[in-house]
Amino acid sequence: MLKPHLIFKNARVLNRLALSALLSLITTASFAASEAGTNGRDILEKLADYQRSITDSAFVKSRLSSCQYGIKANKITCVEDPRVKLLEAVGINYGKEHKDTKNVTIVVSPAAEKGVGMLNYTYDEPGKDNETWLYLSALGKVKRIASGNSEDDSEPASLFGSEFTTEDTDTGKLDDYTINVLGEATEAGRPVWKIETLPNAERARKTRYTRTVLYVDKERYVSLRAEMYDKQAKEVKRLLTSKVDEIKGVWTARSQTMMNLVTNRLSNMVRTEINTDVSIPEDFLTQRTLTDVAFRETTLEKLRTQLK
Repeated sequence: MLKPHLIFKNARVLNRLALSALLSLITTASFAASEAGTNGRDILEKLADYQRSITDSAFVKSRLSSCQYGIKANKITCVEDPRVKLLEAVGINYGKEHKDTKNVTIVVSPAAEKGVGMLNYTYDEPGKDNETWLYLSALGKVKRIASGNSEDDSEPASLFGSEFTTEDTDTGKLDDYTINVLGEATEAGRPVWKIETLPNAERARKTRYTRTVLYVDKERYVSLRAEMYDKQAKEVKRLLTSKVDEIKGVWTARSQTMMNLVTNRLSNMVRTEINTDVSIPEDFLTQRTLTDVAFRETTLEKLRTQLK
């Protein structure tokens, strides 16, 4: 028979074990509840906020290449010499909570396309259409073009002849979508959330995509993959992120490839330089920059001096 003091001691040990097990159970249950309650809207808002933080007061240099592609040895590869363009883009955030953006992108080379430019205003407010203007230097005219938010019957405009379109680069307007977390997966060796966005009735009249699935890095809040589906539920485009760098504490996609699964063409956009905290005059982000060569080049040169 155990002595009374040993019985008391064993009881205290059992109580501690029971308490430890209970705390472990509570912690596990809380974690499971947190995971189960993962909010897709919150994830996409955080992703958008991170993206905007890098494009605010920014001067970005990019290399855009496009080609017909094929599959060789289980790898995607160009089957022709890619067409390459060098771009310079300047942008700011403004408006309520700095969720609206203004940016202008100018073709630097090849020489035959130098000066071709695109001015883009995006609005976070639901129901307010984004605005895009394209300037073709050969014609000397500015044309307002359809965006992903336009009810125009024409297709969204291609970005400088690439597989990226104005609709693909639209941001914000999360109120226009039903957002569902489909689960968790692994993409490019990283744990991700699979998040589905479905346009509401009004948005569905303006978009070419009836469903998009995003693979969002759970740690870095970067979309590593996006799948776009048409009205026949067929995947028609796919966006892949192949390089992610940390800039000023924010993980940022540096290289992205848009694949057109219908035409077997792809475009790769590499941000070769990302400069933030650049002092940008707001009057530079107007149509004058597209048409006034002297004004554009003088201002760009001043902006470039801030990068040195």
